[in-house]
Amino acid sequence: MTNEPDRTFARESCCCGCQRPIMAQLGTHINRRQFMFVSTTAALTAAQVTAETGAVVEPRVSPIYKPLRVQPVFNCHIYQRQPQTSWRVTGAINDEAEMEAEENRLRQELKELAQRADFPLEIRPLVRVENVEQAASVAQGDFDATLIFAARRNVPVLEALAKPERWNLMFVRHRSGPLYYMYIGAHVHYLRKRRDFFAEPAMNIHDVVVDDYDEVLWRLRALSALKNTLGKKFVCIGGPAGWGAEGNFAPQIATKNWKFEYVVVPYEELGKRIEATLADPKLVRHCEHKARDYVRQAGVTVEIPQESVDRAFVLTEVFLRLLEEAQTDAITVHNCMTTIMPVSGTTACLPLTLLNDAGLLAFCESDFVAIPAGVLMRYIADKPAFFCNPSWPHRGVVTVSHCTAPRRMNGRDLDPVRLLTHYESDFGAATKVEMQKGEWVTVVDADFGGKRWLGFEAQIIDTPFFPICRTQLDLAIAGPWERLIEEIRGFHWIVVYGRYLREAGYAVRKAGLDWLAIA
Repeated sequence: MTNEPDRTFARESCCCGCQRPIMAQLGTHINRRQFMFVSTTAALTAAQVTAETGAVVEPRVSPIYKPLRVQPVFNCHIYQRQPQTSWRVTGAINDEAEMEAEENRLRQELKELAQRADFPLEIRPLVRVENVEQAASVAQGDFDATLIFAARRNVPVLEALAKPERWNLMFVRHRSGPLYYMYIGAHVHYLRKRRDFFAEPAMNIHDVVVDDYDEVLWRLRALSALKNTLGKKFVCIGGPAGWGAEGNFAPQIATKNWKFEYVVVPYEELGKRIEATLADPKLVRHCEHKARDYVRQAGVTVEIPQESVDRAFVLTEVFLRLLEEAQTDAITVHNCMTTIMPVSGTTACLPLTLLNDAGLLAFCESDFVAIPAGVLMRYIADKPAFFCNPSWPHRGVVTVSHCTAPRRMNGRDLDPVRLLTHYESDFGAATKVEMQKGEWVTVVDADFGGKRWLGFEAQIIDTPFFPICRTQLDLAIAGPWERLIEEIRGFHWIVVYGRYLREAGYAVRKAGLDWLAIA
């Protein structure tokens, strides 16, 4: 699998030389991923002011999406009648016409499946495989996942097709079309090899789907998110780190489990970049104009000096340039509650909110215990992730909070926000986002050791204002909340809008970690 970025959105140059999204190519119907890009990039991109004219040129800092490449394979052949012996096994499709009809049916179903996907998905042309040699040839192809339509009982063919180093799914028919033999035999013949224990390394019970393409689609969504998480490159202000006594090895664990890469930006270098930006009056004016446009938006309440907002937009500019230079869409800030303040004259809270609302990945505290969960859930939900502190679950309720939070939590609309100081320092610009009561969310808790993650679903029942971090949610826990107290690991939690517990568990297991769903 390649880690080369796929920049989904085409761009063109206008007459003044600036880069802008090609809106017309998106058509009248755009999905959430496209909406986030085209609705925020114009307002929030790294700005370069030309010395000759003072015109602002907008370089490209956009969300990175890599398509999941899926190879569908139809495993079938026609049995030849033999006298006085069992010449065929259970299952339909008994002549060439029936086999061709099934192939045509599968092509149409795959076309419809691709059209329904709102995540980056590339489905290759369907291939029919009848023997081990053909299967081995297909398995040498360049793709991420195999989707096997297993009509026959031919375990050697399946073993040649499904390689352990690749993701594999099996689809069998019960009532959706001609019955496939592997509806009967997948468990005993393929996964268990006619034993009482599982013996197939390339697939497990979670990879087999009967009849339902919705079940295929959510698994492909999870695999797409996993592909986009693996190998993610992070700009790390102050270096990568990990929260807590056991977080010292978090960056190394994230590299081992998730293949993360780190571009380290020391605070000395950040200070020089901020000074250079502040020394450029045209660029400072550009940032101030953006800051004033922001506070005039509907739903924005300002309770801090305008200068604090202006400084936040200057820092956002510096962050965006770092992302552009590193050619990535992910950034995090270490010691964001102390070291950055004297360097930047503000806090990182509002800049991180702005970057997340632009579809990028921005996390505070450089906590690579929880950040992998934030990246994975960002791609599963195709919505921003809220990185937050938990509290004590009680009577089915738990409070989560942090001084930075995305406003575009549903991937489309900006929630109301109060611009306040960062709570602990009473300084800078932080966000109290008024998220929507009644929304269902998925919560993921990563452990310090990178061995087992926990997840549960909840509903937002209040957005209180306690003397804690500014954005606050009271969540009603769906499931046995008492067990949650027993099973919590690590510290920071990740919250996304929507119910994605099964996708999260599927992806986490594929990454080689254990998963516990409190449900």
